[in-house]
Amino acid sequence: MESLNQTSVTEFTLLGLTDMAELEIVFFPVCFLFFLLNLSGNLFILVFTISNPNFHTPMYFFLGNLSIFDMCFSSVVVPKMLFDFLTPTKTISFEGCICQMHFFHFFGSSEATLLTIMSYDRYLAIGSPLHYSHIMTNKVCRLLVFLCWVIGFLHSLLHTVLTAVLPFCGPNLVNHFFCDIKPVLILACTDISLNMKLLTMITGILATSSFLLTLIPYILIGRLLYKIKTTEGRKRAYSTCSAHFTVVLLYYGTAVFTYIRPTQIESLNQDRAAAVLFTVITPALNPIVYTLRNKEIKRAINRIRKGFCGII
Repeated sequence: MESLNQTSVTEFTLLGLTDMAELEIVFFPVCFLFFLLNLSGNLFILVFTISNPNFHTPMYFFLGNLSIFDMCFSSVVVPKMLFDFLTPTKTISFEGCICQMHFFHFFGSSEATLLTIMSYDRYLAIGSPLHYSHIMTNKVCRLLVFLCWVIGFLHSLLHTVLTAVLPFCGPNLVNHFFCDIKPVLILACTDISLNMKLLTMITGILATSSFLLTLIPYILIGRLLYKIKTTEGRKRAYSTCSAHFTVVLLYYGTAVFTYIRPTQIESLNQDRAAAVLFTVITPALNPIVYTLRNKEIKRAINRIRKGFCGII
């Protein structure tokens, strides 16, 4: 009888990144700039690798998919956040909240899996260069990327369905600037201990296991680098994996921190700050890291620049 007298929540109010209007005015251009860098940088890498036959290799195929994940991952959150910076009332419908939650974890989980695959790709390229082309065929690469999409979708679907079926009767204030699982779950009018355990267990296991599985190839790569006698050989091997390893540290440094800790009001406030890093800043830095650390891309860009200058 008590549940019959409860009013279902049809929309949520996001508390946003900060409750200070002065700071929102400062945050808007900064976040907008990083979002533009994200879209332009990742779109450049995607178009550049597709249009240049020299980059039709497994490494750049994975890099192109990473760019897609970065653009989609950030686009799920940042446009809404930018809009809310300009409006006093930051509301989102229940259906919109669930969709945002789903696609955020869909692309995030897929990217985590892809980073693991990319680390093993770099290990094979350095450790077994003669057999690399026979192992990493086009069919295998497509199958591995498809696996990333499937794992991300199923992982996200589990949490969003379990969240969507919960009763929400108020309050409807989400202590975040987007609909993440933790701050939405605590608003449910029922016991959420199972949801929290699944979130900590499944998402925590996925994040930490992906991170550890990503580190293993780099430990093996480190052993290979130690055996390489020439300085030039070490530099060449190092240049093939340094950019990816930097991206891994940027991504997991905040994601693991967010989803393996217990949920408290203080931790949710910390999650908002951490979420800015992996939704706004890290996706914008990834193409910069790959451009600056990858000699092949830099050489290709220089050739294009010299050709353009010659035409002028």
